Amino acid sequence: MSDLQNAYESMTARIGEEKPATDWFELTQERINDFADVTLDHQWIHIDEERAKVGPFGTTIAHGQLTLSIMSHLPGGGSIGIPQLPGQKLTINYGFDRVRFPSPVPVGAMIRTTSTLKRVEIKGEMIETMNEVVLEVQGSEKPAIVAESLARLVF
Repeated sequence: MSDLQNAYESMTARIGEEKPATDWFELTQERINDFADVTLDHQWIHIDEERAKVGPFGTTIAHGQLTLSIMSHLPGGGSIGIPQLPGQKLTINYGFDRVRFPSPVPVGAMIRTTSTLKRVEIKGEMIETMNEVVLEVQGSEKPAIVAESLARLVF
């Protein structure tokens, strides 16, 4: 049996498996400001701490795109990361099927992610996986992000 087929069977057996949560990670104003500079998104709800105090959230909040960008790189778990399989050359971020931002991430918030493997398909010489990723904010009942993240494992 080929490496691709072995990997497919191995991954298929893991559908429904939830990976452990990442470590908690603080989202600082400095990181938010840096992201604003890189993306040219200087909306006041993200960078103007004084104005944000009287705004709808009572403080500055992280950009949704910032939290989406870093969620797969949070320390202590790599909840989205897929282990290297025999014969696998690399893993490609293939995008998202669905992304929602149910609640904001206030400055100073501690965030972490969990991930559940939902789908595995062979696509030519690749395996496409879909993980449901949830980004939690410590102390909040609602998640900040719920996303269906796609990856392609190249063999």
